[in-house]
Amino acid sequence: MFLTITTTGTPERPATDLGYLLHKHPDKAQAFSTSYGTAHVLYPEAEAGRCTAALLLEVDAVALVRRGKGKGRGGAPDAALAQYVNDRPYAASSLLAVALSSVFSSAMKGVCHAKPELPGQVRPLRVEVPALPARGGPDLVRKLFAPLGWTVTAEPVPLDSAFPAWGDSRYVRLVLESDALTLAEALRHLYVLLPVLDDAKHYWVAPDEVDKLLRVGEGWLPGHPEQRLITSRYLSRRWALTRQATERLELVRLAETDDSEVEEIDNAVEAETEAEEKPTPLAVQRREAIVTALRQSGAARVLDLGCGQGQLVQTLLKDPAFTEIVGVDVSMRALTIASRRLKLDRMGERQASRVQLFQGSLAYTDARLKGYDAAVLSEVVEHLDLPRLPALEYAVFGSARPRTVLVTTPNVEYNVRWESLPAGHVRHGDHRFEWTRAEFRAWAEAVAERHGYGVAFEPVGPDDPEVGPPTQMAVFTLTTPKEAKAA
Repeated sequence: MFLTITTTGTPERPATDLGYLLHKHPDKAQAFSTSYGTAHVLYPEAEAGRCTAALLLEVDAVALVRRGKGKGRGGAPDAALAQYVNDRPYAASSLLAVALSSVFSSAMKGVCHAKPELPGQVRPLRVEVPALPARGGPDLVRKLFAPLGWTVTAEPVPLDSAFPAWGDSRYVRLVLESDALTLAEALRHLYVLLPVLDDAKHYWVAPDEVDKLLRVGEGWLPGHPEQRLITSRYLSRRWALTRQATERLELVRLAETDDSEVEEIDNAVEAETEAEEKPTPLAVQRREAIVTALRQSGAARVLDLGCGQGQLVQTLLKDPAFTEIVGVDVSMRALTIASRRLKLDRMGERQASRVQLFQGSLAYTDARLKGYDAAVLSEVVEHLDLPRLPALEYAVFGSARPRTVLVTTPNVEYNVRWESLPAGHVRHGDHRFEWTRAEFRAWAEAVAERHGYGVAFEPVGPDDPEVGPPTQMAVFTLTTPKEAKAA
């Protein structure tokens, strides 16, 4: 099996930085033992203007069979000889994907201690795979890679060039080109999609493969148009695992709140009348209410969970009372926009030390969220299906357990006051529900009781005597330490 990664560069950003990113020196040819053979890394070319790294995997087909892993998906091979005479040593498959993750593990994680600025840089990349099994043909190859920012060339390999009438084989020669991706992103795409195209795995697919898929697919798989096919094939069509992965990916997608869209809808709704004095947008009133509640709680270290494009983080940075502000979002696109909004690359050292943005999902627990004074979930919960709220609930209230948690969500009763909102419609196309005040209170009180919090409710926006405020906010305060609750 053979794969090459090529990049180009300039004297200021030499292409040989590829060696730092891959943690493999361009002047050396290195060999690494794997469970199924030997992986070789070498550089056919290594100049400042152009550098190519090659991964050659020599597979021991006999050893593969003797380990009991030679059978493809679907059971025993058609004939005993097929176990030894097959395409495993030659065509890119899950064997090559595993070698990629083993040999280039630090590169796939985006780690480079020698030059820490390199992993986050996008660079011109060209990936070539001479022989790739593609069940679905070149069209499927393009459907899988093109949405991720690749220019795709997938040339069918004929069964026999001497006999064109025989037609094409199921293999393609693949060339991927992009100047908008990091190397880590490229490696993660290959790790998942190579075995998907082969539609077979050389090892038993255990339940932990779901976690692996979500980890490597974070940031691109939840929104991929072929997500269901990718998930099914990656998990060898094991129905229970596929369903579990699909549900968790959907939860991640729904938790991906784009603050700009929410604010646009808020502003559009509030612009229904052009008053002489323009009212303060609801999104601004919401942030002001959150900041006021945080000040009253005495919080200094604050999490903005589902931070979107960083509007609340930007507001909190203006108040010196908040000494540490962390924005968390599942969308890398939103975090990139937030970084630009905050001008992190031009921020002074003292100010920059107060703020941090990182990618993460509220669908499962995250040790990085522990130890903070307060957490904010602003217009997040309504983007989840109701049966999936317990996962978010446990991640925030059961695992992270900040002293204060603020949750804001629309009040559906107030929707009748929006003349521009059709009857029966929610305020945002991605809202899975919108609660009445009684429904929100019942949910919040149950959460508080389960996790040792007290809860109070505050209106956000004009409090209509008949239908209440447009936004409702619950302020949770920790009353039972985790240790006491466990006892």
